[in-house]
Amino acid sequence: MQRLLEGLVKFRRGDFEDHRDLFKELKAEQKPHTLFITCSDSRVDPNMITGTLPGELFIIRNIANLVPPYRQTPEYVATTSAIEYAVLALGVENIIVCGHSNCGGCAACLRPSDFLVKMPHTRKWLELAHPVRDRVLKEIPDSDPEARKWMMEQVNVVEQLKHLMAYPYIRQKISSRQLTLSGWHYIIETGEVFIYDKNIGEFLLANG
Repeated sequence: MQRLLEGLVKFRRGDFEDHRDLFKELKAEQKPHTLFITCSDSRVDPNMITGTLPGELFIIRNIANLVPPYRQTPEYVATTSAIEYAVLALGVENIIVCGHSNCGGCAACLRPSDFLVKMPHTRKWLELAHPVRDRVLKEIPDSDPEARKWMMEQVNVVEQLKHLMAYPYIRQKISSRQLTLSGWHYIIETGEVFIYDKNIGEFLLANG
């Protein structure tokens, strides 16, 4: 905790002062250009990866960067409501789904079914990734666990893009060229980002 408290002082005297005018502009409202959906993993820093400042990204973080399929429901829906707000209230121009290497959520999906028995809420959440898991287990033999993890992380990103396209207001805005979707795979240990090319069905290195 002491380290965090020291960080507060450092921020106020350093970064805040360097961007004082920006924070004054942000006082009344936010106008982010991009909705960035990524994993809760502490190793993923959206602003650092993209070189953006406060006010530019509207960020949704959850385990394994999942997007629930569109549905009408009386339940509390954190991710779905944040997507709705970003697109309809804030008018973002881009949506990025960013997965990453060594994703614990994706790895958990590939483990035996009793692996998350003591974490029932996590296990329930990761059911959203079961279609991806089933495909990976079918296509990649268990003798190649690294290939399984890599495919799980990338195909999971593509699956979430498909889910987003099922949201009526997203589909409409894409059709009218008011919104773009993009899928990324960030490699923690190298800093590389691979972006999904839907025309060829592959992730291509974007920052080599």
